[in-house]
Amino acid sequence: MIDIHCHLDFKNFNKDREEVINRAKKKLTAVINSGASYEGNKKTLKLSKEYEGFIYPTLGFHPTNNEPIDRTIEEIEKNVEYIVGIGEVGMDFYRVEDPEERKKQEHIFKKFIELSNEYELPLVIHARECEDRVFEIVKELKDDSNVVFHCYSGSVELAKKILEEGYYISVPTLVCFSKHHQNIVKNLPLEKILTETDSPFLSPYRGKRNEPSFVEEAVKKIAELKSVSIEKVDEITDRNARKVFNIG
Repeated sequence: MIDIHCHLDFKNFNKDREEVINRAKKKLTAVINSGASYEGNKKTLKLSKEYEGFIYPTLGFHPTNNEPIDRTIEEIEKNVEYIVGIGEVGMDFYRVEDPEERKKQEHIFKKFIELSNEYELPLVIHARECEDRVFEIVKELKDDSNVVFHCYSGSVELAKKILEEGYYISVPTLVCFSKHHQNIVKNLPLEKILTETDSPFLSPYRGKRNEPSFVEEAVKKIAELKSVSIEKVDEITDRNARKVFNIG
C-alpha cells in the first residue's frame, strides 16, 4: 500500500513524527509527502532525505496560500531532481469567494502546470468546489496524462471525464464513512484509483488525528465496495502509484 498524499511536515506530528513514520513502515511500501508552502516544501525535502526510499516528496503551493510564489517556484526548480511531482497545487472556491482572488488562483495554478510540463513531472491537484473549471484548465494546458486529482470530491460524471483523459483519482480515508466518496469508488475502475490519507486530516477514526498507516482502512473499504480482495486493491493501487510517480 502507498499513501500518495500526506503532510508529515505539519506541526501536528511534531511530538511523535518518528513513531508515526515507523508505524507507516510496518504497513506501507512508500509514502508521498506533499508540500503546500515554501517552509512546508523545505521540510518535505528534509523528510525525504532522512527517510530516503520510503518518503518521496512532491513540492507545491496550496491555493489558499498568500505567500509570494516566486521563491516557491525557485525552490522547486532547485530541487527538481529530487522530487516525484508538482503539488499540491490548484484552486479552492470553497474557502475563497472573491472573484478577483479566484482569478489570481487560476493564474498561479497555470504557472505550476507550466512547471509540471517543463520538467515532465506529475501534477497533484487540489480542487474544491471548482472541479469542473480545474479539469478544463488541465485538459487545455497539461502535456501528458500524469495528473492526479487528490482527495477528489466532485461528481461521478466529472470523474468519468477525468478518467477518459487518462488522469487518476485519489481516494482518501474519508471513503470509510462518506457515502459520496463510496459512490465515486463504485463507479471507478481500480486501474485509475490511488489511495491517500491527506493526514493529519480526514481520519477514518472520528475525532482522531489521521496518519499514513491508516491508508489501510481506505484500501479495506475500497475492497468491500468493489467486492474484491484487499490484496487485489493493495496490489493494483500500489502499482498505479509507482507508475504515476515513477517510484521504483
